[in-house]
Amino acid sequence: MIQQAGSPLTRPIDRRKFLSLAGAGLATGLAGCGGLRMGGFQVIPVPRPPKESFEISLAQWSLHRVLKWGDLNNLDFPRVTREMFDIDAVEYVNTFFKDKARDESYLKDLKQRCDDHGITSLLIMCDGEGSLGDPNEEARTKAIMNHHRWVDAAKFLGCHSIRVNAASSGTYDEQMRLAADGLSRLTEYGDSQGLNVIVENHGGLSSNGSWLAGVMKMVDHSRCGTLPDFGNFHLGGDKWYDRYKGVEELMPFAKAVSAKSHQFDEEGNEVRTDYRRMMRIVRDAGYRGYVGIEFEGPGDEAEGILATKRLLERERDRWWQEDEIKKA
Repeated sequence: MIQQAGSPLTRPIDRRKFLSLAGAGLATGLAGCGGLRMGGFQVIPVPRPPKESFEISLAQWSLHRVLKWGDLNNLDFPRVTREMFDIDAVEYVNTFFKDKARDESYLKDLKQRCDDHGITSLLIMCDGEGSLGDPNEEARTKAIMNHHRWVDAAKFLGCHSIRVNAASSGTYDEQMRLAADGLSRLTEYGDSQGLNVIVENHGGLSSNGSWLAGVMKMVDHSRCGTLPDFGNFHLGGDKWYDRYKGVEELMPFAKAVSAKSHQFDEEGNEVRTDYRRMMRIVRDAGYRGYVGIEFEGPGDEAEGILATKRLLERERDRWWQEDEIKKA
């Protein structure tokens, strides 16, 4: 049994409940009653936002436990995204189909399932392929080459980007130079395929907003950008980089945004991140793309996703209201 402590979503949920919730008939429920009731909450289909707002996507890591348990197959991720959450865009994690990057039959099946459910594939988050800023030239080159297959897979699926890590070692300046070299060389390949290479703040110096922004300036390529994550600012030990300062520094290069969430209070607010403040930073940067839900907290993943979606929808409504006031 799984329980989400410190949150209004506290009732125990059996891990196998996910299978019944994700089973047949949910799409019919959406069409027939105007919304899906799940776990005590109702998912109401909402109209697509205007271009001056943002849209909501689902990062696959939000379901990493049910994927690892085998309760959800990677090929069913598009269907579950549509039927359980009424979301129309996804962000994959290569971990869940690690041996399929060159499997055209598998990728064709995944793409067809996206098409069948009206799902747009946005990006693939790539981990475990080596350090793009490795001080060893041979290892760095191997890491770059390892990512080529994911660029190809992302292109096949219709994504706009692959998300990579800027891991390195050495001094502050050495790591900046090495990461910029690896990213520049990989970006050249991405550009040849019409794909972006974007970096998430994901531990080490990459969680230092100033450092990663400096790497972007050093690479200086329109196809190389960032994926600011609201929560990944742990520098190691007990040191943290200010998340609001970090996101503000990374937004000028952003080609995607990750709305990290863990737990929620009684009013539905995320307890670690002030979403109103964070989404104001996103808006002021002029960003109008997809904001990806990435629930990483304890408890039921489906309910955590829905809680994050409601919070983002609340902030999107606020954007619309403020726009109407300005027009009046």
